[in-house]
Amino acid sequence: MLTDTANRIRGIGVKMDMTEKETFMSWNQKIIRIVRVRNSQKTGVLAKLLTIIAEAGGNIGSIVLLTETSRHTVRDITVTVESEEALEAVLKGLQSNEDTKVIEVRDQVLELHQKGKIAIRSRYPIESLATLRRVYTPGVAEVCMRIAKDPSQARLYTSISHMVAIVTDGTAVLGLGDIGPLAGMPVMEGKAMLMETLVGLSGIPILLNTKDPEEIIRTVAAIAPTFAAIQLEDISAPRCFEIEERLQAMLDIPVLHDDQHGTAVVSTAALMVASRETGRDLNKAVIGQIGLGAAGHSIGQMLMRLTGNPVYGADLSLAALDRFEKVGGIKSNLNEIMTKCDIVIATTGAPNLIKPEMVRKGQIILALSNPNAEIDPNVAMEHGAAFAADGKSVNNVLGFPGIFRGAVDANAPRITHEMLLAAATTIAGLTPSGELVPNPLDKKVHHAVARAVAEMAIKQGLARADYVPYVEE
Repeated sequence: MLTDTANRIRGIGVKMDMTEKETFMSWNQKIIRIVRVRNSQKTGVLAKLLTIIAEAGGNIGSIVLLTETSRHTVRDITVTVESEEALEAVLKGLQSNEDTKVIEVRDQVLELHQKGKIAIRSRYPIESLATLRRVYTPGVAEVCMRIAKDPSQARLYTSISHMVAIVTDGTAVLGLGDIGPLAGMPVMEGKAMLMETLVGLSGIPILLNTKDPEEIIRTVAAIAPTFAAIQLEDISAPRCFEIEERLQAMLDIPVLHDDQHGTAVVSTAALMVASRETGRDLNKAVIGQIGLGAAGHSIGQMLMRLTGNPVYGADLSLAALDRFEKVGGIKSNLNEIMTKCDIVIATTGAPNLIKPEMVRKGQIILALSNPNAEIDPNVAMEHGAAFAADGKSVNNVLGFPGIFRGAVDANAPRITHEMLLAAATTIAGLTPSGELVPNPLDKKVHHAVARAVAEMAIKQGLARADYVPYVEE
């Protein structure tokens, strides 16, 4: 029964400390193109065309008929290939067919990103001088004076109440590593889209052309009055720890490094579900964390605070081990963790690090590195694991939108461990039977997370007087 459940449950994807471009490219290896072709109106031409694509190594998706005359047909054919070489072979094969003309080849991903994915729009149309005078001069002066006399009025009379800065220096972008802030902008836009779509927050990407922690801290602190919260994103370890800690101490708005805490929340929720499905008592289990970068360190720390028990930690970096020991972890290594621990979480970015013979009967193993897990879940199950999952299905989107929405709604000055734990518990509680985590696009889940986070802020005495739960417009 446990094996069947584990096999049905999808894995959870988290952002790991992978810096090898080759690793990322293997993750993103499938190439999808829409090929528009004009075929002669003859029997068998389309069948021949599809055969050419298949023989060249392409997989055929949708086929859309656009126009048809007595002489020609024009179709869009979606083709998926594993490499640029395979794509070249497909196109060469199509072009060599005398009854086919390739009109154009389109990349939907690039098309979607053209001119960016986000924009700032006015909430009210300006169609008269009367409206202009109210939204701008002279009417706006009255609002300015109200805020000057009482700065707390800014939350009521400006967009600050729903603005979140998404700040990056581009040093740990996806699996590409240090590619710089400009190249990280598409990711920042994606985060902003998710915030707006799922919980109605206005995420504003902020690209910092510096890697100096002091400069980053000074800059973010200087722009902080514009925002209700700060989301740090794609900043490499160990600098991310100091940057987050110092900014939160300086500012009276929430500061959260998503790669740490968003990952920890969703991973903890997944582990709660896995423990529930396998009948394991999380509070009595011996837990090991392999890989102590931004994600692994925070997962281990959250589990220690949740269970009250130390977590074994392994990493090649002595500094990372020392840092983990300071927060209550036990310095360990791969072999000891695989021998002693009932639950193993791996976030190393090293494929096949966990050998099949290391798996102990009854273990829960979350090998969360993308694109390639530390051990294939099926292999782990075959060698005795009670439950195993990898990191292919879901990512931090299940955590950060609701966490920020709840903290902002409560007007809390910071996000506490208890608020993060409330988010994890809510995610686990809303996970359907047979799944590891809920559907990341289910808005009800995000709204529930937001409410749980806000209610915990109220319980802790952090919510200010103007708390109003988020309701989608």
